[in-house]
Amino acid sequence: MTKTKKQLYIKTFGCQMNVYDSVRMKDVLSPLGYEASDSPEGADMIVLNTCHIREKATEKLFSDLGRLKKLKDKKAKEDGEMILAVAGCVAQAEGKEITRRAPYVDMVFGPQVYHRLPEMVARATRAHAEKNPSQVKGAGILDIDFPVESKFDQLPEEFETRGASAFLSIQEGCDKFCTFCVVPYTRGAEYSRPLEDILTEAKRLMASGVRELTLLGQNVNAYHGQNKSGKEVTFTDLLYHIAELDGLERLRYTTSHPREMTQDLIRAHGEIEAMMPYLHLPVQAGSDRVLEAMNRKYTGDEYRKIIDDLRAVRPDIALSSDFIVGFPGESEKDFQETLKLVKDVVFSQSYSFKYSPRPGTPGALMELQVEDAVASRRLEELQSVLDAQQFAFNEAYVGQTLPVLFDRRGKEKGQLLGRSPYMHSVYVTAPERLFGETINVKIQSAGPKSLTGKIVTGEYDKKDHLEIERVNA
Repeated sequence: MTKTKKQLYIKTFGCQMNVYDSVRMKDVLSPLGYEASDSPEGADMIVLNTCHIREKATEKLFSDLGRLKKLKDKKAKEDGEMILAVAGCVAQAEGKEITRRAPYVDMVFGPQVYHRLPEMVARATRAHAEKNPSQVKGAGILDIDFPVESKFDQLPEEFETRGASAFLSIQEGCDKFCTFCVVPYTRGAEYSRPLEDILTEAKRLMASGVRELTLLGQNVNAYHGQNKSGKEVTFTDLLYHIAELDGLERLRYTTSHPREMTQDLIRAHGEIEAMMPYLHLPVQAGSDRVLEAMNRKYTGDEYRKIIDDLRAVRPDIALSSDFIVGFPGESEKDFQETLKLVKDVVFSQSYSFKYSPRPGTPGALMELQVEDAVASRRLEELQSVLDAQQFAFNEAYVGQTLPVLFDRRGKEKGQLLGRSPYMHSVYVTAPERLFGETINVKIQSAGPKSLTGKIVTGEYDKKDHLEIERVNA
């Protein structure tokens, strides 16, 4: 049988913004005849959408590329050429090094230019047709510009079905310049999409069956777009606009910055019915001295005050955060202040890492780098506290009934996976037809990372009774 569609495999690393970008790359490539594949084997095009945040991200990329080169060579010998591409933040930061060390890569492009993929694919295809079969070089396409035009203005409408939950990018880039972070250098300056563009995309998603929207941005609550009259719209204004859309059940956002948690935004958590009682608010450290060195521009007590204000308007809100241990100059006293903040606030889940220098950031040039063994010990101690908090949070819901939106399928046959309002992952045994539905689940057990439960009365029983009545009729 002749293959009518070209197979596209995208491997996504890092943040939800990269997940959004990968989905939109599929939308861009769909009109060119590409369909998504779950495996790199036999793919006509492979994209590694990279993240620069994690330690040794560059070396891990080259390790992956070495393995993929074998697939590329195999395909060239068997039935044609494979286009191999590197996208994302590592591509943006180290594009020239990638083309030097891995000349078989066809395309290297940053996160701001994937709307140009059709042109890049055409160039790569021409290069493949013209090259000597014995050559190992790729097409040599490098695009790491920060273009004047916004990629969002150039992207097509969605081709891929999003399911019950979807990400919606509203803001990109960062002007905060934390001393440990490469985002301002890889994603560029803060840019906020116009209000009408966001609402138009959101309405399309709702019409396709999406019930839960997560608004994305590097500093999502720093959003300051414009309406069609040119008037500035705040992030809080945007939330109220989106909350009015037909079909929206749940609304979330990430990643937020403590400096942008205004009183209006905090009040919105208590007033907007669709707003889920969960917030990811990275603090990074509990020591004021370390926070100042990180250029975070708030103190530990100011962070605590934000949490107190949030809990005043939404007492059941669950909180997650990010932490870095071993930042240059971090003393044992500084680390203990981080532990104290964790115990004061109590988090439902968190992400914690050892500091690792990123080339080009101020932190990489700082003196008093913390020894790896010390940082490892501190990370282990911090994670022990955070893990205990997460497990206790999960256990507190055993015996309770929670509305769960089933947006994923479990690994076992007949198993569905969904999210509670508090961002728990909840596993149940349920029929496939409940995929995409929000159903009440009684929680039966809790694990360190997830809950399991059983569907209780409500929509599920009503559907079953209707089916029984039809059969009996």
